[in-house]
Amino acid sequence: MPIVESAFRPAWWLRGPHAQTLWPTFFRRRVDLPGERERLELPDGDFLDLVWTGPEAGPVVLVLHGLEGSLESHYAAHLIALLSRRGYRVGFVFFRGCSGEPNRLPRSYHSGDTGDLDHLARVVLPARGLNLHAAVGYSLGGNVLLKWLGERGDDAPLERAAAVSVPFVLADAARRLDEGFSRVYQRHLMGRLRASFRRKFARMPCPLDVRVEELEGFRAFDDAVTAPLHGFAGADDYYRQSSSRQYLPRIRRPTLILHSRDDPFMYPRSAPRADELPDCVRLELSGRGGHVGFVSGPWPWRAQYWAQRRIGEWLDGAQESR
Repeated sequence: MPIVESAFRPAWWLRGPHAQTLWPTFFRRRVDLPGERERLELPDGDFLDLVWTGPEAGPVVLVLHGLEGSLESHYAAHLIALLSRRGYRVGFVFFRGCSGEPNRLPRSYHSGDTGDLDHLARVVLPARGLNLHAAVGYSLGGNVLLKWLGERGDDAPLERAAAVSVPFVLADAARRLDEGFSRVYQRHLMGRLRASFRRKFARMPCPLDVRVEELEGFRAFDDAVTAPLHGFAGADDYYRQSSSRQYLPRIRRPTLILHSRDDPFMYPRSAPRADELPDCVRLELSGRGGHVGFVSGPWPWRAQYWAQRRIGEWLDGAQESR
């Protein structure tokens, strides 16, 4: 069956969705990651920054971060280090404007923007004589990855993929993050988005007549900023075109999706049904795990991060649940 019950079991001391979501952000030890930084010039005059690590001859894996994420995101360096030890050549992809320097164009990145990933996979890597073995996406990056896989179908130039805590239906995510304790996440991320907006347009004229400080919530921001900057008619049009769930039936590469029913960034109904998933897609669904959490382990000082281990198994070819 495309949907299976996950083997993940939450730590007994960290069972709630918010505890699972927040623990790794605040308490997971960050690791130094030696790597080679690359600035890739794009056809539209913008740039994309990447960090490469692992053996140069290893199979190539691209890692895509979440909204306003970076190498400082709790999952990033640990996963990259794990995959590097397993012999993969890992490229961490900063979405436009997320590498510490604003990008050059008024446009930025968004949840449905698959163009840069497509350019990397189908133009840049083949020009270097490289083939993409796999890609891994977290949250927004997972939405981008799944949408791209569906768009490309049989032509997707990679062998397998994995996605974690994907906001399958963007309108649901915007609504859910405006409810209850989830507003804490919205407030934090909105602060990051406003800061990025101000930083960028301190260096160039802004094409929009908008005061981002007055925008409350993701829907308002997406309606006033994300949509017009990227050619959408408004937030509803952006959400409708960019949500990955509608693209899932067209995926034709082995793809693992790790998701929790208690994810505080969306509703349980946001996850796809079994009849929406082709045989090559495996959705491992857990009752608990939060958003990009999946923390297990016997004690807080011996916390284990199940998702990264599961992704490593999957990229190595392990189909069965662990």
